[in-house]
Amino acid sequence: MKNLTLTPAAKIAIAVVGVIVLGAIAYAFTGKPDGAAADEKAAAPKPALTVTTARPSSASLPIKLAATGNVVAWQEAVIGSESGGLRLTEVRVNVGDVVKKGQVLAVFSADTVNADVAQARAALMEAQASAADAAANAERARSLQNSGALSAQQINQYITAEQTANARIAAARASLAAQQLRLKYTQVTAPDSGVISARTATVGSVVGVGTELFRMIRQGRLEWRAEVTATELTRIRPGITARVVAANGSALTGKVRMIAPTIDAQTRSALVYVDLPPVMGATAPFKSGMFASGQFELGASQAMTVPQQAVAVRDGFSYVFTLKPDNRVSQLKIKTGRRLGERVEVTEGLSPDAQIVVSGAGFLNEGDLVRNVPAVQAEGKR
Repeated sequence: MKNLTLTPAAKIAIAVVGVIVLGAIAYAFTGKPDGAAADEKAAAPKPALTVTTARPSSASLPIKLAATGNVVAWQEAVIGSESGGLRLTEVRVNVGDVVKKGQVLAVFSADTVNADVAQARAALMEAQASAADAAANAERARSLQNSGALSAQQINQYITAEQTANARIAAARASLAAQQLRLKYTQVTAPDSGVISARTATVGSVVGVGTELFRMIRQGRLEWRAEVTATELTRIRPGITARVVAANGSALTGKVRMIAPTIDAQTRSALVYVDLPPVMGATAPFKSGMFASGQFELGASQAMTVPQQAVAVRDGFSYVFTLKPDNRVSQLKIKTGRRLGERVEVTEGLSPDAQIVVSGAGFLNEGDLVRNVPAVQAEGKR
C-alpha cells in the first residue's frame, strides 16, 4: 500500500470542514454557535454573596435618660463629746463598723464625775434635813399665831425659813441631776443606727465639749446625686426608677426622692436625688464619694427596629442594604436610636416595607448582585 501525502491545500480544506462540522453540532444542541455560547456563559454575572433578608418590625422599647453624678451619704451625723476635761479611756468602734441606735461607742473616765455625783447627793440630803427642821419650826409658829406668844415678824421668819429650805432642796436636786447627766455623758452613744464613716477619737486624749469623735452615715443610706440638664429635667419626676452603675461595675436600682429646686448657673444642670437601697458594711459595693453613671427609666414607646446584624457602620455612619427586584442591593444611610437585645431602632432613613439584607450586610457595596436565601433555609445550612 502506498503512503498518501497530503498537500498543504488539502490540509487546510480538511481543517475548515472540521470547524464547520463542530459548529453545526454546537448549533444543533444549543441553538447558537459554540463560540457564542461560551462567550455568553463567561459573560453571565455571578452573585457576590448569598444573603438573607427581612423587613423592619415594630417593637416596644424602653425610654431611658442617661446621667452621671456622685454617690454620697443620705445624712451624715457628727458624734461629739458632751463632757469637757475628761480623759478618753476606751474606743469601742472603728471606721466601717455597723452600729445600732444607743450602742456605746466610747467611754470617758468617770472617777471625778462619780465624786461630784456623791457630793451633790450629800448636799441634797443636807438640804432635806434642814428643810425638815425649818418645816417643823414653821408649823409650831403657825399653831401659836393666834395665842400672841410670837410676834407676826417671828412667825414670818419661820415661814420664810421653811420656804428657803425647800428652795435649797430644789437647787440640790438640780445639781445632782446635772452631775448624773455628766456621768451619763461619759459614755458616747450612737444617736441612730448606721455605719461609722470617720473616727478621730483617741484613747488617752482629754477633749473639750463639742469635740468631734466620730462621723456616721445614718441608717447606712446612700443617695446618687445625678446631674441632669435643664432641658431634660422636665422628663423626670419623683418616684421613677433609676439604675445606677458604679465605677467598679456594681449596680443598684433606686428611686428618685426629689429634684433640686435650683439650677447651677455655671453648668446649667440640676441635681436629682436618687435613694439607693441601704447596703451596710465594709463589703458594700457602693461607697460614699464614688462616681457613678445611671439611667432613668421613663417608660416605653413603639419603634421601628431592624436586626443589629443588618446595620453596617462605615466612616462613623450607619447603613443598611435594601434588596431590589433584580437582586442587586442599594445602600441606605440611616440614623439609629435605642437598642433592645439584638435589635436596633431606626429613627430616620428607612421605610417600614423595605426588604433589607440581614446576614452578610457588612461585606456588601452599592450595586452588588446577591443571592437571596430564605432565613429558614439559611439556618438549616449552619
